Amino acid sequence: MALEFVHEIGRKIVHITILIVLAAFFLIQDRLVSAGYTPVLARQVGLLFLVALLIIFLILEYLRLELNWRIPFFARLIRPKEQNRMYGVIYFLSATIISLAVFDYKIALAALLMTTFGDMVAALVGKRYGSTLIYRNKTWAGFLGELITNIVVGVLVLDNIYVILTMASVATIVETLVDELDDNLLIPIFSGFMGQVVLFSL
Repeated sequence: MALEFVHEIGRKIVHITILIVLAAFFLIQDRLVSAGYTPVLARQVGLLFLVALLIIFLILEYLRLELNWRIPFFARLIRPKEQNRMYGVIYFLSATIISLAVFDYKIALAALLMTTFGDMVAALVGKRYGSTLIYRNKTWAGFLGELITNIVVGVLVLDNIYVILTMASVATIVETLVDELDDNLLIPIFSGFMGQVVLFSL
């Protein structure tokens, strides 16, 4: 149990790397705007940077899945269910690009951080303290841990309680219900979309 817990922490470190990617995206934008470029052009260059990263990971996945190359570092982070399909970082990068291109920045940031920290807390708390199942292999402990984490993220990033509660609830429900589909893609898209809809309706 303890070894599995440690391995889960190792896999969740990949989520933290998205924070570095987001920081790079906003840094590129700020530098270009400071240099006199328009915000629209700066945003496009930032998104192109993210697409370039996505292409790199797609090439690595091609080598792993199509040519059966073993990449030692990634092999340790890949879950058993990802052995024969694309790694979660591909979906997370795709969701990051879509979110930053379509949603308001604060909503996109909240959706991505909920995916990062909410999913991480759900997995770690669920494995450590979860005993009562809520759906399939998901536990009440993981569900509540993620919901609280998502609300905290929302409060730190957003300023509208309706948007916060909507996004936190949607992100938690999607994480709970999804098993075969990749939650790294679904959580940001679903929670960001609903948050944007609620914001527009106010």
